[in-house]
Amino acid sequence: MDALEIIRFVVTALGGQRLRSFLSALGVGIGVTAVILLTSLGEGTRDYIVSQFTQFGTTLIGINPGKVKTLGMPGVLGGTTHKLTIDDAEALRRIPEVEEVVPISFGPAKVEGGGRGRSVFIYGVGWEAASAWRFNVAQGSFLPRMDPNRRGSFAVLGAKLARELFDEDSPLGRRVRIGGYSFLVIGVMEPKGQILGLDLDDTAFIPVATAMDIFNVDELLEIDVVAATSEAIGPVTEGIRRLLMERHRGEEDFTVTTQTEMLETFGRVISMVTVAVSGIAGISLFVGAMGILTIMWISVHERTGEIGLLRAIGVPRSTVQLLFMLEAVALSMAGGVLGLAAGFGIMALVRAAVPGLPMSTPIEAVGAALLMSLLVGVISGVAPARRAADLDPIEALREE
Repeated sequence: MDALEIIRFVVTALGGQRLRSFLSALGVGIGVTAVILLTSLGEGTRDYIVSQFTQFGTTLIGINPGKVKTLGMPGVLGGTTHKLTIDDAEALRRIPEVEEVVPISFGPAKVEGGGRGRSVFIYGVGWEAASAWRFNVAQGSFLPRMDPNRRGSFAVLGAKLARELFDEDSPLGRRVRIGGYSFLVIGVMEPKGQILGLDLDDTAFIPVATAMDIFNVDELLEIDVVAATSEAIGPVTEGIRRLLMERHRGEEDFTVTTQTEMLETFGRVISMVTVAVSGIAGISLFVGAMGILTIMWISVHERTGEIGLLRAIGVPRSTVQLLFMLEAVALSMAGGVLGLAAGFGIMALVRAAVPGLPMSTPIEAVGAALLMSLLVGVISGVAPARRAADLDPIEALREE
């Protein structure tokens, strides 16, 4: 038999039992659909988180009070909370390769202006916050350069907050009240959107010392340090640890986190989740393989006479084995293609229903899905194909 005859034989055999062939391929299709959807969701989530963090730059280093000894979050769950001060932040400027330092204090407060009021998050920051976080000013200017220990009555509004308070009128030069303090609006930020559910456009920025007064605290919630280059992150991180330990009597009572570490940790979590859910989806592929194996085994039994006739007219055992192996592979690959089509179709519907849901399908996942379909076909077709090839032609014809 030449290649064309082999293909015609396989297509005819599968077409003769359309419903059986479809149901056999369906099990593999469901598994491939699950793999594609779960992989796309995991990859989309990874890309979303990376884009959220990297919009602040890739050389940002965060310092929080408290050191996590075992489990928990610094200053909230577990660990010991210690104070970080504005003087600590100013001391960090002495470290080589440090480009910018931003002391941070934040919390909720009511902002009143233009006869209206809104309760939003207020960020008490230093004058370098806009450049350190890669925020742009749309109108006016950001906080002026000043001693961070000095209280100031300047405020910069987020785009949404400015619009809600003053409509389309310019808020520059207007007065707002925040936590009982009067502030002069000197700037409006460009729209930035949300990061992990926090609306950066519905906020206000004020001098850090004033924010600490409003929130009645004497410590910072965080200090952000910007390293000059990516290569300097390691030395700068070590310099931060040494300097703060000197200032804190030799105790490392703070937590230093780089964006690289956060992204690596998140990447490991996503990878583990992806492996786990892919394993669950693999169960569907296993069920599909068992379905093809069962159907092919039954098919060999039903076509005993046909196999005997093929062997009687001189078709070699290897060709008979190849015929039934190709049938199994064709069923499995058809299921794989069906699963890919279903997966992309479902993703299109989900995107239409939930536009903000991050989903991204790497080309490697498509290739892996097709490869798994091929392997399922080969594995599930080995035993039936060997059984067909091992049938004695005389006995097969006699049984028929």
